[in-house]
Amino acid sequence: MNLEMFNQIASITDHLYLSSAAAVKPDRIRTVGITHIINCTLEIPNLNLPTIESIQIHVEDAPHARLCVYFDRCADKIHQVHKRGGRTLVHCVAGVSRSASLCIAYLMKYHRLNLSEAYYHVKKRRPVIRPNAGFWKQLVDFEQKLFGRNSVKMIQSGIGLIPDVYKDETRNMVWFPSSHSHSRRPRYTY
Repeated sequence: MNLEMFNQIASITDHLYLSSAAAVKPDRIRTVGITHIINCTLEIPNLNLPTIESIQIHVEDAPHARLCVYFDRCADKIHQVHKRGGRTLVHCVAGVSRSASLCIAYLMKYHRLNLSEAYYHVKKRRPVIRPNAGFWKQLVDFEQKLFGRNSVKMIQSGIGLIPDVYKDETRNMVWFPSSHSHSRRPRYTY
């Protein structure tokens, strides 16, 4: 994967787009026809454009952060914008975890995709996505609430709990001993 992938605006559906903050530029927004922006960062202020409605979801990209409290609210907003003929762009800093999780939640609620299907749908259109383990657990719970069953399970791995859809990716990780001799915690890299 190259850096250019992070700066793309990915079309998730004909009315839902996903990107990093770096991709949120006025000319690009106009070219795509974006009418609404959901900014799910603490770090970056909303883009101030008179023709674009922006909302900000203040949430950290951390496993303990409660993104789930925004799943219904954001999914409903994306759906309302679509019904009025608009297009929504969801972004976070990198377009990898927070914003991807909100897009997945929307696809589950309004397109009736199970979590696995929604994840792979978004991953196909934006290959750099990788929601953190805490957001995955919240998505698993949201799927259970919506459908009464789960298509993704959280499993134990060498790096802690991960969704089973990451199992093959994690298998390809390489372990490097820590540079701190007193630390016994392994570091992983791709």
